[in-house]
Amino acid sequence: MKYLFLSILVLCATMQAESLAAASGPLPDAPSHRPFWTVENKVGFGALGMLVAADAITTQRGLNRDFREVNPLMRPFVTRGAGGEALGSALGFGTGLGAVYLLHRTHHYKAERIAMRLIVGGEGAVVANNIVALR
Repeated sequence: MKYLFLSILVLCATMQAESLAAASGPLPDAPSHRPFWTVENKVGFGALGMLVAADAITTQRGLNRDFREVNPLMRPFVTRGAGGEALGSALGFGTGLGAVYLLHRTHHYKAERIAMRLIVGGEGAVVANNIVALR
């Protein structure tokens, strides 16, 4: 009985302290978050867009020379001509944009910057590989 009374007393004191803390005044402003469309992201996505276009052009030239698409995910798109290539390229670009935006929304700003650079670097390597194969 003694412990029950003590537990109720501690619970009441805790509830009273919480209500006093909540009524003490307005909360301070939250720190501002980093905007998504910074100059760095605009340049990164611009470069990614140019690399995706270069990949589409070099892939179609390779297919015209009887080469084969190596990427099994893009193969159904690129074998359907320029329209399929455009759709596949748009899906790839959108996936990259979505992944970077997801990292931004979850406040993983450093991972966002690293992912953007990795995506641009990977696409650049694909374009370089296509150019070397076409020569």
